[in-house]
Amino acid sequence: MQEKDLTLERRAFLYKSALLFVGSLLGLKGLSRSLASACTINPKIAIIIDDIGFSEDRLNEFLDVEACLTFSILPRLTKSAHLAEKIHARGYEVMLHQPMEPLDPFVDPGPGALYVRDPLEKIANTIKENISETPYVTGINNHMGSRFTACGTEMKEVLTVARDSGLFFVDSLTTNRSIGYRSARAMNIPAARRDIFIDNVQDEGHTGMQLENLKGLARVFGHATGIGHPFPETARAIQGFCNSLRETDISMVPVSTLLT
Repeated sequence: MQEKDLTLERRAFLYKSALLFVGSLLGLKGLSRSLASACTINPKIAIIIDDIGFSEDRLNEFLDVEACLTFSILPRLTKSAHLAEKIHARGYEVMLHQPMEPLDPFVDPGPGALYVRDPLEKIANTIKENISETPYVTGINNHMGSRFTACGTEMKEVLTVARDSGLFFVDSLTTNRSIGYRSARAMNIPAARRDIFIDNVQDEGHTGMQLENLKGLARVFGHATGIGHPFPETARAIQGFCNSLRETDISMVPVSTLLT
């Protein structure tokens, strides 16, 4: 489950829209045309469903949508390995949803978590064990982690394991102080970052609006990455959203296709 989103999820979209507007006001038609043209080149959307591992029934609701989703598995839960196997067998991408320390000391990130106070060797061994116990993992994203992802030495240890294991990294951006994506790119690790939490409010209508915002970002930048959670409302909203995409040039893709 995500922590409070401390970033302005649509700031990039608003920034690009402002450039279009200013370009028009100043007569910089070339700028406006070049930015507008970026909105028309087969946009791609990736949606990661976090917090998989508790319920097979909840997973099935998303598998039944038959959309190109990526699933991120919490480690060391009773059903973690089984659900990873099932997701892979259905042809979907599997990630490790690595628990990391949040700012709030009273919030438990769950089993297999990483803490800033841990020795580096323990951090490395913990994430290696989580990877080995979760079949078919191709990448990692953080679960919580508003404290951990802001700490350079500890994140470098995590990313070193990811690199040595041939995995990519997606920064969930649970804090605007996260250095995860930037550090991954500095280490030449394929990486991406979350643009929008689509269900920060557990309501089908709100999730639908967030998906439309995600589509707007993809129209502007060519691609966008959303993160959701295994709520029935989210599954229904994604189903409706995918139905609406059928007559468009927008594609749903695994997050691994949007790495930089």
